[in-house]
Amino acid sequence: MARVAIVLAGGDLVAPEMRSSLPDDAYVVAADSGVHLVDILELHVDCVVGDMDSADPAAVDAAVRAGATIERHPAEKDATDLELALVAAQRHGVDQAIIVGGAGGRLDHFLANVALLASPRFAELRIEARFADARVTVVRGGGPPVELDGAPGDLVTLLPAGGDARGITTKGLRYALHGENLLPGTTRGVSNVIVEPPVSVSLDDGALLVVQPLGGAS
Repeated sequence: MARVAIVLAGGDLVAPEMRSSLPDDAYVVAADSGVHLVDILELHVDCVVGDMDSADPAAVDAAVRAGATIERHPAEKDATDLELALVAAQRHGVDQAIIVGGAGGRLDHFLANVALLASPRFAELRIEARFADARVTVVRGGGPPVELDGAPGDLVTLLPAGGDARGITTKGLRYALHGENLLPGTTRGVSNVIVEPPVSVSLDDGALLVVQPLGGAS
């Protein structure tokens, strides 16, 4: 059975209702102020990672009392807290990472978080992120088709990440792709629409960020 990590990132307020869509047996890593989401989502955190510059010390102490380990890093580091948290999850041996939060705050942090999802460093992980009002799923070349949740009328955007995305094939979308390419900077993949679930996306080479606005079409 695949092992799943939930990675809690700072910057977002999340609804307690999100808890019902998260797995119960996941390894939970909080990236710095992501520890503030532990009580909201009623999760047991296993590890808190970061330089602790934005985490409430009381929340960190509470996590330690509940059994969490702390992985402290200097403020002058070469990676964001979210990247360090993903590394910690990967080191634990998980196959999948679900990132919660990370869209609020500074624009540069958000853009870095989105770019991080498709990093080759995490190519062995199946990554999904829930950024504020959207879900982002990473689809990598050469892997099996990735199935997406959604209902007819929901929007789906396909964005190439880190280079060309080649040999893209989709099923269940209004504007189907059949072994086609999307190049960096294109807007061709924006605002596709689900017509017939289940939807699947695959590609031969490269990586795609599949973005689904939560709440469906607009």
